Amino acid sequence: MQKVSFFKSIHVKLVLIYVLLIIIALQIIGIYFSKQLETNLKTNFQDSIRQRIELVHYSVREEMLKSRDETSSPSLEVSLKMILQGIATEDINKINVVDNRNRIIATSDTNDQALVGQRINEKIIRQAMSSETIWDTVSLDRDTGLRVWILAVPVMDNVGPAGELKGVIYVQSNIEKVYEQLNEVNRIFAAGIAVSLAITIILGILVARTITRPISDMRKQAQAMSKGNYARKVRVYGTDEIGQLAIAFNHLTNRLQEAQSTTEAERRKLASVLSNMTDGVIATDRKGKIILINDPALELLHDSRETTLNRPIASVLGLDQEYSFEDLIHMKDPVNLDFSMNDTPYMLRANFSVIQKETGFVNGLITVLHDITEQEKIDMERREFVANVSHELRTPLTTMRSYLEALAEGAWKDENIAPTFLNVTQTETERMIRLVNDLLQLSKMDSQEYELNLEFVEFNKFFTQIIDRFEMSKSQNVEFIRLLPEKSYFVDIDTDKLTQVIDNIISNALKYSPDGGNIRFGFTVHDNMLRVMVSDDGMGIPKENVSRIFDRFYRVDRARARSMGGTGLGLAIAREMIEAHGGKIWAESEEGQGTTIFFTLPYELDEAGDWE
Repeated sequence: MQKVSFFKSIHVKLVLIYVLLIIIALQIIGIYFSKQLETNLKTNFQDSIRQRIELVHYSVREEMLKSRDETSSPSLEVSLKMILQGIATEDINKINVVDNRNRIIATSDTNDQALVGQRINEKIIRQAMSSETIWDTVSLDRDTGLRVWILAVPVMDNVGPAGELKGVIYVQSNIEKVYEQLNEVNRIFAAGIAVSLAITIILGILVARTITRPISDMRKQAQAMSKGNYARKVRVYGTDEIGQLAIAFNHLTNRLQEAQSTTEAERRKLASVLSNMTDGVIATDRKGKIILINDPALELLHDSRETTLNRPIASVLGLDQEYSFEDLIHMKDPVNLDFSMNDTPYMLRANFSVIQKETGFVNGLITVLHDITEQEKIDMERREFVANVSHELRTPLTTMRSYLEALAEGAWKDENIAPTFLNVTQTETERMIRLVNDLLQLSKMDSQEYELNLEFVEFNKFFTQIIDRFEMSKSQNVEFIRLLPEKSYFVDIDTDKLTQVIDNIISNALKYSPDGGNIRFGFTVHDNMLRVMVSDDGMGIPKENVSRIFDRFYRVDRARARSMGGTGLGLAIAREMIEAHGGKIWAESEEGQGTTIFFTLPYELDEAGDWE
């Protein structure tokens, strides 16, 4: 199972969620607290300024409405200056009294008395004059860059709508201190939030561990279960929902262990049965795709498990052109599969069985494969053997019948014809006797009802004697060429049977050698075996027929072979006898260039080697 990264673990997620919830809650509380605090501080500050400005407004209004004697009373500017100087505080930066013609008639700024008499063009003053109501705003001081609260209070000669505007009191107060107090409170609050978050993270980790520890244990147990380890149990930390889940998980582990044991036992039984079967078994799902195939089936199909699984069975068996999966489900009789290639027969037989539920629903298909190549080959050889024996016996019997009928009808009285007819009858009889003897000999060799009478002989002399015998009795103009080594080699052989083998080979070489041709004899040594060679200059054998000349009754040219009196069993008997001696026999030939027969025998270098 893939390892969970740190940032994807549920432990980190729980802590992050817990911390984020706390942060969101603190942010909401902080924003609400900050806004409320800012509102309260500003309101208190503005109420304080207004209360003091109300006194100033009353005094200024009284002075502006007072009738003055030019000789005895101080001027309006002087009176207003004295009023404004008496109320100067740190909160109020400046107080200007402006008449209804936008002319400053008094200011509280002792350092800037030159403003008195000058016109002022402030937007808030115009708004207060035009609306005859109080206006206020917060703006930045052009000189200091600090925030100031500006208040414009109109001065009326009479209260109510009938009053006449006398002027405006312009107040500029230092509200920056309020924001400084707010920032200080916010810094304290932020520090408190940071401490709270640190404590929250620690508590979150501890709380998350109480939740994630049993979950982590269950995850480790699931990993162990995936590897087949059911002995490990999840620790139960409490009786809450997670504890109950851990108990249920342990119970599930026990049930899975029992089910796994049962399933594994059944699987081993099935695997043992499938692996020890000589027949191939293939199972499909309900759609016809292969889900199970045993090793014998793979060997029979000459395919691999990777390329056959999840493929349609009709395609794997080469039946997709003739049958669909539905056809195979209803198939009652076995189907023969022909995989023969290049004259090499290879036949399989497929039997189909449907897997069904009790309701009749088809779950899949079981196919059993049998290799019937040898069976088909044996049947074909049997049919061919019976046909060949029948043909080989019918030919001489037909000939004998014809001649005997002629003799019975009076030909025996003719002294010129009768001996010829009797000679032909005798020849055909001997031919049938040779055929029957060869068949009996092959039958004994097939049933292994014979024994080799082994003798330790010098092969050089043995081979030479056979060659001499044929060379002395040959009737055609053929030259024998001997390529025999001078060193003596000894073999343990049945001389009668090996003589029969060499006689058959040399007889065939003489039959097919033209006048003036050569027959070469020799043997060499290869890997502790004697390799014997008999080669002729005859008509040769086509390449596609060379490997079949050792089959029973096989002839390349049947008409010529029968005319020469052959039975077609000589080389078949030779192969059986050579293999009985522990050797091999084969032919090499080229059409029109002659044929060479090779066979091998185990040997000893000399007689002393046997005693040593």
